[in-house]
Amino acid sequence: MELSVIYSRALSGIDAPLVEVETHLSNGLPAFNIVGLPETAVRESKDRVRSAILNSHFAFPDRRITVNLAPADLPKEGGRFDLPIALGILSASGQVSQGHLARHEFLAELALDGSLRAVPGVIAAAIAASSKSRKLVVAAACAPTAAIVPGSRVIAAADILTLCAHLSGSENVPVARAEAAAAQRHPDLRDVVGQESARRALEIAAGGGHNLLLWGPPGTGKTLLASRLPGILPAPAPHDILLGLALRDLYSPPAGGDVIFQQPFRSPHHSASAAALVGGGSKPRPGEISLAHGGVLFLDELPEFNRRCLEALREPMESGEITLARANHRITYPARFQLIAAMNPCPCGYLGDPERSCRCTPEQIQRYRSRVSGPLLDRIDLHAQVSRLTPAELLTPTTASEASSVVRERVYRCRALQEERQGRPNSHLPANRLANICLLGEEEKKCLVAAATRLNLSGRGLHRTLRVARTLADLEQSTSIGIAHISEALAFRH
Repeated sequence: MELSVIYSRALSGIDAPLVEVETHLSNGLPAFNIVGLPETAVRESKDRVRSAILNSHFAFPDRRITVNLAPADLPKEGGRFDLPIALGILSASGQVSQGHLARHEFLAELALDGSLRAVPGVIAAAIAASSKSRKLVVAAACAPTAAIVPGSRVIAAADILTLCAHLSGSENVPVARAEAAAAQRHPDLRDVVGQESARRALEIAAGGGHNLLLWGPPGTGKTLLASRLPGILPAPAPHDILLGLALRDLYSPPAGGDVIFQQPFRSPHHSASAAALVGGGSKPRPGEISLAHGGVLFLDELPEFNRRCLEALREPMESGEITLARANHRITYPARFQLIAAMNPCPCGYLGDPERSCRCTPEQIQRYRSRVSGPLLDRIDLHAQVSRLTPAELLTPTTASEASSVVRERVYRCRALQEERQGRPNSHLPANRLANICLLGEEEKKCLVAAATRLNLSGRGLHRTLRVARTLADLEQSTSIGIAHISEALAFRH
């Protein structure tokens, strides 16, 4: 047979569209051409494929070889098509039977000696291949990562020779199994001394998935508190786990021992660009907000971030996704993250500090705070002050503080109640369901209306206050929202 068709997968965002690698051998002067919108790395595969075939003790056809990567209008990039191109040549030249190839999809870069190297995007490819009931063949290094996809059948091949022996039936390569690493241990909340109000805000944020702003003088424990949040959060949903790993896999394929089943905690530096934070580039790639999907995005020194970067967070904070549009690309990445931010009250950091005097002028303070816009602050449900502790309080034994395991149990019960009632955390409740789930009595409604009028709350601010009040009631396993819950929610609002 002088024509063969091998299945592979391209990479477009977190999707893996099917690519048919068509190989044709014809008479004429020896040549090797690849068509179908290949980029530089794909065109360079000709030399890798030739050396890999020869070093695997196969014959490289001395004929005119044409490889078409269909569909032709889909850009092809990277070394992921090396293996299907090599198998296409071997199949078209009759050195490998095409009988079993149609039940497989192939995705790997080739070394010059014929061994297979890992490529990014194997999780997306495994999802797509399993939907078509095909086995996915990848390098052994990234096979455990691809195997975490439910229902997938992944073949971990070491080199072309072993793979061809498996396809011919003379050697059996077993289906790869997922290798879950031990869950990472998070810092314990017991390490935090005092700060009862901030600890309470952290528990509320975990209980309902709410955004939180910690503010206070430098060195009071804002970062310490934020780093303890993952330790009290419930386990992420399986869908979010898979999405998170797929997004991380777009940058580099994790080794088997690096597949950790837990929510991410991303903490970009305040010098990060807009493309690094929300995603972008000429070929749009996910940013920190997408890599934090299903977990926590911590922004320390919030006002030091570029104003344009912070404003770009507003839409994904509401919608849970980010759409990156370019002239030839329009890609949507998930971005359902929980925002935890920290900031000082003024440029020098000591405004309101009883121990040190502030050196900032009113104009400097106003300019510093105006770096964070009102619409962004309006999207943050909880504002908690972290005050300076006395030396005597700091030297109190940490055993007197509540451990993360104790707080986590309360958070678990709170989240379980929300999952049973509405199938999502309170922070994700749509506005049209608030009236049915956040039921208020006449006294509670009057209290909230009066407070909203006095504090000049926006419609968004009112709804977010109601969601926090619902979380406070859930933490107490209460079916109704009381005045005490509304008052506490309003206290953390301003």
